[in-house]
Amino acid sequence: MRILITNDDGISSPVLPLLATKLSELGKVTVVAPKMEQSGMSQAIDFSREVEIKRVDLAPNVEAYAMDSTPADCVRFGVTGLKKEYDLLISGINKGYNLGDDIVYSGTIGAIFEGARLGLRGIALSTDFDNLIPSLAHWDAIYAFLKEKALLSHHSLYNINIPHTVKGFAITRQGGMFYSDDFEYRGNDKYIQVGAPIEYDTCDLTVDIDAIRHNYISITPMTAARTDFVAFEKLKALQ
Repeated sequence: MRILITNDDGISSPVLPLLATKLSELGKVTVVAPKMEQSGMSQAIDFSREVEIKRVDLAPNVEAYAMDSTPADCVRFGVTGLKKEYDLLISGINKGYNLGDDIVYSGTIGAIFEGARLGLRGIALSTDFDNLIPSLAHWDAIYAFLKEKALLSHHSLYNINIPHTVKGFAITRQGGMFYSDDFEYRGNDKYIQVGAPIEYDTCDLTVDIDAIRHNYISITPMTAARTDFVAFEKLKALQ
């Protein structure tokens, strides 16, 4: 198996070499990750300037690069720059859950959307801020579940979130707001955007947010298409 790994926390993420080493058990691993943290960059690309791309030592038998750009650009370089083909794209493990409405901002999710545009099957992996390295212990179980249920044969893109304590797996859909939004004044005409998890639980394990709160690994099939096909069919009938 040929695997491409990226993330939005950057090449210095402490879990990245551990993940690369773990995935090397499945096949040949290539890593292209941002030089600096790129959280909140979604599927942004940078085509207006020259970007630095450096070969780095990350893990044994792993070809790795640090790219001074976004996660989506890292995927683009991994495919079109290195002229390689891959069987699977892994994005993460992200430091912080990617749940509900917040996935639209996520560079972790944006990377698998860009991968889909380039014909790659992709899995985004995320966990809580203080669960980054411990979450890797669940990869074997996650991969076994993916194989047992043949999930990548049914669909090509998944957003997977890993809680602190794991009871099992839940196939989920995207929920609503997970974080509150506000601007905090820091003085001298400077503000910073802040938020905190919204403590609202519907106890619906088909919702990604609730599944995580009830200690299930949330597996959400994703689509990069932006067309509302229900509306499309209705409007087409009006022609």
